[in-house]
Amino acid sequence: MEKRALGQQGLRTSALGLGCMGMSWAYGTPDDDESVATIHRAIELGCDFLDTAESYGPWANERLLGRALKGRRDEVVIATKFGWEYTPEGERIGPNSRPDHIREVIDQQLTRLGTDHVDLLYQHRVDPQVPIEDVAGTVGELVAAGKVGYFGLSEASADSIRRAHATFPVSALQTEYSLWERGLEQEILPTLRELGIGLVPYSPLGRGFLTGDVRRAEDYSEDDYRRNDPRFQGANFEVNVKAAEKVGEMASRKGATVAQVALAWLLHQGDDLVPIPGTKSRTRLEENLAAVDVELTEAERAELELPVSGERYPEGMLRLIAQG
Repeated sequence: MEKRALGQQGLRTSALGLGCMGMSWAYGTPDDDESVATIHRAIELGCDFLDTAESYGPWANERLLGRALKGRRDEVVIATKFGWEYTPEGERIGPNSRPDHIREVIDQQLTRLGTDHVDLLYQHRVDPQVPIEDVAGTVGELVAAGKVGYFGLSEASADSIRRAHATFPVSALQTEYSLWERGLEQEILPTLRELGIGLVPYSPLGRGFLTGDVRRAEDYSEDDYRRNDPRFQGANFEVNVKAAEKVGEMASRKGATVAQVALAWLLHQGDDLVPIPGTKSRTRLEENLAAVDVELTEAERAELELPVSGERYPEGMLRLIAQG
């Protein structure tokens, strides 16, 4: 698979990565055996960029990835995230990016992942109580110590990105970007390109809405995040189904799937971004990775202007992003 550079510090990954969150959390019942098989299949197909976080579970997803990568660590690029504090029972207390906490968490993450370093370490959400310069400086110390390869941010504002980057180079920003969510195009994306920072779009398939297999919020299981997603609820759902149908029409013309067209659109937005569609299924993984072979003309991309209805997160999560 094609390789792409994230940032200007030397980080290179496959053009598409694999989001591992849903293997352990948020999207229904986990299936660890199929998830491990999916990770192994991704590596076989040249998809070497694996995304996890301490918060996925919490902790369960990093442990799963560690088990899956025994004997194969050198074949992949591992990205994980810090930024939350938990009780010993796994209840989230709130944001915590204090330098001493970051140092404590990275050691725990390395143990769970079964490695001596992670390739890319993100701050999961900006902590309004801790200057971003302190966060960047601490990760810089971890890079110097060999525990971390590169520094990333997630859902950060343009101001936070600039301040962090001035302290220690930021290689990548992870944030939501897709046909379904284009809010970063006005300010964030130009900032990244000015500074030479890569972009890692998460939820590039609209949490499943852009796969052709979607249900109303109330039809998902109690442990599925989408039960509380505004875009899956009420009148928003009706509007968004019609929007997704436009992608389906183009997919039919192209001899591709809805997901492949959605991912191809993202891949055409620039060679400085690496989407990380998530799945716990080998079949869906293979479908997603085939998106690298789907060509879209400029006119076809212009057709895919979708009128999306509803906020991308419930109110509580939006408040956390607003603090970035």
